[in-house]
Amino acid sequence: MSEQVSKVGKKRISILGCGWLGFPLAKRLLGSGITSQVKGSTTSEHKLDQFAAAGIDGYLLLLNPEAGLDVSISESFFDSDLIVISIPPRMSQNVAGNYSAQMRMVAEAIRQSPAKDVVFVSSTGVYRDLSQTAVESDVQLPEHSAQPEMVAAENAIAALRHEKTVTILRLSGLLGYNRIPGKYVQGQKEMTTGDIPVNYIHRDDATAIIKSIIEQGIQNETFNITAPFHPTRSEVYVDSCAQFGWEAPTFKKPEVQPPFKVISGDKFSKTYQYEFRYPDPLLFHYEVSL
Repeated sequence: MSEQVSKVGKKRISILGCGWLGFPLAKRLLGSGITSQVKGSTTSEHKLDQFAAAGIDGYLLLLNPEAGLDVSISESFFDSDLIVISIPPRMSQNVAGNYSAQMRMVAEAIRQSPAKDVVFVSSTGVYRDLSQTAVESDVQLPEHSAQPEMVAAENAIAALRHEKTVTILRLSGLLGYNRIPGKYVQGQKEMTTGDIPVNYIHRDDATAIIKSIIEQGIQNETFNITAPFHPTRSEVYVDSCAQFGWEAPTFKKPEVQPPFKVISGDKFSKTYQYEFRYPDPLLFHYEVSL
């Protein structure tokens, strides 16, 4: 079978944050006809050997807004045609303002680089629970968001759009392999959120979608990336616990229905051609040993 080649030609690709999502993405890209080189950044020196074994050019790159980037490393890392930013914000662990400051620093490094295209991995956590369907235009400014700092980070990268082509991908909850929803709630009693719908995306689909977008052409747009089906939390939790023999949580009807959101992926589906491998979170693939 012949190798598929991107419509936009081979690119040198740098993945800022080559971790749980970025590393399998790098391997997927290396197995395609999209790229002639993949660079990956990490903050853990021990991962560099793992990168090298996979054919990824590894960079130890720390994002410290106070100290700035190590120019000798960052100039080489950002010397690519396409930059994928896959840095999870970990808001609960972050000093307020640090993540958006990191992204402003990254945006400046990209601005000074030869890169023409940028993919920024964000989150559908930016949407408030308003008990309705959420679409991309619902959140454009930090004050509209459940996570203002993430939107500030998005906007720092989106400010490059007059110079570069920037696609922002708001991913729903990333699951698959060792990220198993039942693992985090096993044995819990009388949960009151069992009837609310979930918004998830399997890691295999997330990496394949990013690859597909690169192949079909980056656009100056923001897209929600979510599995098309939205079963309830109780269905997902009970099913995933049953797969691994864990004690399932129990549920009770609350006096007042908790607020929720259903993420719409219609804009992405109308713009790009992609067939989900795991459209239903009840059929996600997991591996407890990983």
